[in-house]
Amino acid sequence: MTEYILPLTNDPRQVMTLDLTIDGEGFHARIEVRWLPAPAVWVISVWDDSTGELLINQIPLICSYGFVNDLAVPFRHLRAGKGIGSLFVIRAVDDPSTTDPGENNLTEFKVLFGDTYG
Repeated sequence: MTEYILPLTNDPRQVMTLDLTIDGEGFHARIEVRWLPAPAVWVISVWDDSTGELLINQIPLICSYGFVNDLAVPFRHLRAGKGIGSLFVIRAVDDPSTTDPGENNLTEFKVLFGDTYG
């Protein structure tokens, strides 16, 4: 399984373009991670940068605690059935200050993007 750890900081708006291999196929992705203060949540959006198509629009980053929580499961039908792989949020430290990423502690978590799990 190929996994990519997104290079995130606590900056409230982060945009990156990555050349990935998802399930053996190339995928040129544009990823935006934002902190939304009103609902107090980090969200992620993913575009197919080669076509400009928005694939995931502002889904909350929810941590996987001891079970598989693939945030990309609802999007497996996209890209002509090729899907977009899997997306997980896991703890990067033993005891993060919040259960899910908060405004000032996104770096206490890792966001993994990679091949489709399961």
